[in-house]
Amino acid sequence: MPKVLVTDKLNTAGLDILKQVAEVDYKAGISAGDLKKIIKDYNALLVRSQTKVTKEIIDACSHSMKIIGRAGVGVDNIDLDAATQKGIIVVNSPEGNTTAASEHTVAMMMSLARLIPPADASMKKREWRRADFLGFELFNKILGIVGLGKIGARVGKIAQAMGMKIIAYDPFISQDFASQLRFGLVTLDEIWKRSDIITFHVPKTSETVNLLNKETIQKCKRGVRIVNCARGGIINELDLAESIKSGHIAGAAFDVFNEEPPKDSPLLELKDKVVLTPHLGANTEEAQLNVALDVAEQIRDVLSGGFARSAVNLPAMKAETIAEVKPFMTLAAILGTVAGQLAEGKMQEIQIEAKGELAKKNTDPLTVAILKSVLSGSLEGVNFVNAPIIAKSRGIKIIESKSFDMGDYVEELKITLRTDKSTKVLSGTLLAQDIPAIIQIDNYNINATPAEHMLLTHHQDKPGMIAQVSTILWEGNINISSMHVGRKGPREMSVMILNLDDPLSAELVKKVSQIQGVLEAKYLKLTTLE
Repeated sequence: MPKVLVTDKLNTAGLDILKQVAEVDYKAGISAGDLKKIIKDYNALLVRSQTKVTKEIIDACSHSMKIIGRAGVGVDNIDLDAATQKGIIVVNSPEGNTTAASEHTVAMMMSLARLIPPADASMKKREWRRADFLGFELFNKILGIVGLGKIGARVGKIAQAMGMKIIAYDPFISQDFASQLRFGLVTLDEIWKRSDIITFHVPKTSETVNLLNKETIQKCKRGVRIVNCARGGIINELDLAESIKSGHIAGAAFDVFNEEPPKDSPLLELKDKVVLTPHLGANTEEAQLNVALDVAEQIRDVLSGGFARSAVNLPAMKAETIAEVKPFMTLAAILGTVAGQLAEGKMQEIQIEAKGELAKKNTDPLTVAILKSVLSGSLEGVNFVNAPIIAKSRGIKIIESKSFDMGDYVEELKITLRTDKSTKVLSGTLLAQDIPAIIQIDNYNINATPAEHMLLTHHQDKPGMIAQVSTILWEGNINISSMHVGRKGPREMSVMILNLDDPLSAELVKKVSQIQGVLEAKYLKLTTLE
């Protein structure tokens, strides 16, 4: 009989499911050293957030270890790369806490509106200060939702039932999807300008860190309230605190913080102006039961020869299918990443075309790799399994085509990414020794071998242009490793890709974009090459 090790507290209902197919050892609170010693004897491991499943732990697993289950959403405590390399499936429970997190958001919003925490504290001091706790009604107020995933959408529905008017921003959501919810889909600037309350439901990525800061706060309606039950770091806590003190922002409700527990957060000093809770979003009996049942069922199914429904790291394709196009997987990831970073606006359509000899192969894995790379720039938790589902749920149309005619290359992979603002076209191929190369950007032919750090410019082809860009990089101590240029003709428009040895700051990119004759300057980072 298989053996399952559970190392964190788990609802007994989850343990009962595991016992249907396996011998279960329950060792909550086991040390990392002891875990490393015994893990080789098990076929499955179930954890919550306390146990850290490091590469060292995974390396100590035997080849009979089939699955690691995380009873919750985040898998930051599990080394996914090490697990994948070891052939171990990692699963989580992506929907187990949706209700809990949504309800907590609404509770925080209502507590803020009616000053419930300070009123409660006052009563417990045997005070009766009705006049000091003048709240405001949520009815007919405008709720701005940043991020319209499962939790954001549910919060909107609850608020809508209370008579609130809902506007939302999410670059990955289609107008049709928002219309079905009866939400107004607007720009981020409109969220700042129109909302009476703003609630955040986005992952913490490079694009969402400090999303609400001193500059964007100034765009907000005076007297707005801010709610964050998503991720710490999305809102600049210092800038927010200063705006609350000045009266521009009326108050805030936070369940997540830059540092947890928050030791020096300026929000702790604001007293009655803020409502603070210690990351309780998923902390309900029902949520803990749901995630325990969900993950236990998946472990049971995998140990019984079935499939996991929420695998984080398991490709949706068979190994033999991937093998046929494996050399192109890195190229697909590069094209998807670059296209996603260059495109602006709400994603509407992705066309993927295989040309030449590549068209004769099963390119399904390449499509999934492209979708994963495009979506990962703005979303957490996107993987080979869920990328197509996420794209579909957000109304992104996927068009796949094949052309057996050969152009300048024997095999070619092409992406056309359409948004509500622009269209981006990229093509790539494999050079000798399967080295990926970008051979087309929009209407420009180019031959660029990508690097981890790149600067792309769209500029007028004229003397001194390259020198001006190089000077700015030199002044910023940025080393150029190679240069690739594509142009339409002498002194016409051109694109240039500079491969860099160092990351590029936003300040330097801005300086390049201000050079006369430069239409666009973008810093591109490829994590696929790290």
